[in-house]
Amino acid sequence: MSGTDTIAAIATGITNSGIGIIRISGDLAISVAEKIFKPLKENKKISEVKSHTIHYGYIVDEENIIDEVLLSVMRSPNTYTREDIVEINCHGGITVVNKVLETVLKNGARPAQPGEFTKRAFLNGRIDLSQAEAVIDVINAKNEYALSSSLSQLRGSVSEKIKEIRDIILNNIAFIEAALDDPEHIEMNNYGFQLLDTVRDIKQRLNELIKSSENGRVIKEGIKTVILGKPNAGKSSFLNAILGEDRAIVTDIEGTTRDILEENVRIHGISLNIIDTAGIRNTDDVVEKIGVDKAKAMAKDADLIIYIVDTSRPFDSNDMEIIDFIKGRKCIILLNKTDLENGMNSEDLKILESIDKAYIVKISAKNQIGIDEFENKIKEMFFHGEVNFNDEVFITNARHRHSIAEALKSMEMVEQSIENNMPEDFFTIDLMNSYEALGSVIGEAVEDDLVDRIFSSFCMGK
Repeated sequence: MSGTDTIAAIATGITNSGIGIIRISGDLAISVAEKIFKPLKENKKISEVKSHTIHYGYIVDEENIIDEVLLSVMRSPNTYTREDIVEINCHGGITVVNKVLETVLKNGARPAQPGEFTKRAFLNGRIDLSQAEAVIDVINAKNEYALSSSLSQLRGSVSEKIKEIRDIILNNIAFIEAALDDPEHIEMNNYGFQLLDTVRDIKQRLNELIKSSENGRVIKEGIKTVILGKPNAGKSSFLNAILGEDRAIVTDIEGTTRDILEENVRIHGISLNIIDTAGIRNTDDVVEKIGVDKAKAMAKDADLIIYIVDTSRPFDSNDMEIIDFIKGRKCIILLNKTDLENGMNSEDLKILESIDKAYIVKISAKNQIGIDEFENKIKEMFFHGEVNFNDEVFITNARHRHSIAEALKSMEMVEQSIENNMPEDFFTIDLMNSYEALGSVIGEAVEDDLVDRIFSSFCMGK
């Protein structure tokens, strides 16, 4: 990207703060800074200072001092964009930061577009596209797991996996093409069956990446969690208990909750997007029935259902309806009101214990008993206790998952061609399709409009 224009933007939040940073990148970054920076206790010009040094002085607009600043000089190629970069650290007031930026723009830079600094890092080869996308994921991370996963991808964890597979595919394409061009010197007898083991190994790797995307989505977006139970089972009391505040109305009157209530809570670094719903029961109340129907609709798309059982009352038809609904779903059954006299019988408990994929935890939402056990069960269910981002790669990006799935389809077609004893040139077509699909993950052979769309979602100054 030699000869690009010089861009500038505010790199910190647009609010009053202790420090504000204006970032400048491009061929004229240092000359622009030299026009507006007046150093103190130093006779050198900015164009003469060493790279990666910080200098104290004033930003001036002609003869007017705008602010007292620290100015960082970083010369290409050892910078974020692989271009010359200057960062001006000024006081963080909205007015002064904007005034400094205005002065920078007046002296030769133009306003940066959203994500343009990172886009230049990608186009200049400093990072690939998957790493660039991880930058915005770091900024938008909602929990510790999402942050750790994004940092792992920023370090190249996804890139390494993809490049390893692409290298294997490319080597086989090159061998087949060479053999087809020079059959007298390169033998291909039974090569298809030799390739079959490699194809199946690649399929397994791609399948593992695709499988990781479910946990990856949970890591990035949180667990979509719906609380179900019949009226007055203690759903709202439980929600208040894990939130640590009274967000839901709690009364002894059945049917108090008629609409959904959405909250977010972090448990052991995991985000739960919790939806409290109306109690499930047959009702003639039009408004309550709408709430019940909405509860069922929300639960159909949930990652996790929390079924709260009132242990002070025996099962009824409402409980049986919920039990039929949750069968085969990821579910935690909370036996609530354990502080009261037990109203359930042994047959009720057997029914609950027979539900596949369901875990049972005894709690008292009112007295906050059993909440710790519930929280530990969440971590165990979704991440098998621990997640190690040094060893594991999680696909958190829907675009990446789609491209990997496309690559897998092509590898399945290669496998089918081998099993059907097709000519070797059939193999190369689908091998190349798989190679290119994986290339789109890291930004090779991607359309310009896709690149523009990805970076347009970035914040200004990044």
